[in-house]
Amino acid sequence: MSKRFDLSGKVALVTGASSGLGSHFAHCLGEAGASVVLAARRADRLQSLQAELSAKSVTAKSVELDVQSAESVAAALEAAGPLDIVVNNAGISIVKPALEMPEKDWDAVVDTNLRGAWLVAQGAARRWAADKRPGSIVNIASILGLRTIGQVAPYNASKAGLIHLTRALAMEWARYRIRVNAICPGYIETEMNSAFWKTPGGQKLIERIPQRRIGQPEHLDGALLLLASEAGSFMTGSVVTVDGGHIVSSL
Repeated sequence: MSKRFDLSGKVALVTGASSGLGSHFAHCLGEAGASVVLAARRADRLQSLQAELSAKSVTAKSVELDVQSAESVAAALEAAGPLDIVVNNAGISIVKPALEMPEKDWDAVVDTNLRGAWLVAQGAARRWAADKRPGSIVNIASILGLRTIGQVAPYNASKAGLIHLTRALAMEWARYRIRVNAICPGYIETEMNSAFWKTPGGQKLIERIPQRRIGQPEHLDGALLLLASEAGSFMTGSVVTVDGGHIVSSL
């Protein structure tokens, strides 16, 4: 690995690390040399992931985190200790027609995907600014923040908000040597959705992707390591789309 992508000596916090992309990101950063702080609500899953990473000689620790709670965010950041990288990955979606979406469901999605990312980013940035040390924040947005599909209105809105928040924070925090960037994944196969991609509906959706294939978690590694490492040191406010060309497919 190029030295510019080497994360040795760095400490990275990954939110939503208990499963899916968060778990994969923890492995990716750890294998690049970083010590990893695993943060999520499900402590049992974090302990299991921590053991997996330790078996690969990756230094890891776990902290319980509910990004919907400002108190939980503050406690988790305190427990995490000094950080160099934050990956804001925690996110949820609720599938319902907009006319039938209860306020509590809207709040749950937006509070997790947007407000939660804001709380974690602000908390980390305050520490970096006070300590006069640089930092890198990578927000995990979505192509649904750039285009839209039906029945996930709060998810669409929250990811669009996260993209614009990324740019706003990048502008404000550059003076503190804090970089803020975003990755917009397209459709990525995970343990939660793998069965769907084998159905007729899933196959039909894949046909709309120019590369005619579904993404795998490792397809996000290049973007993540670029934005987290010195290789991306002149990048802030960038939004990197990784989607097999889905974002430019014809309407």
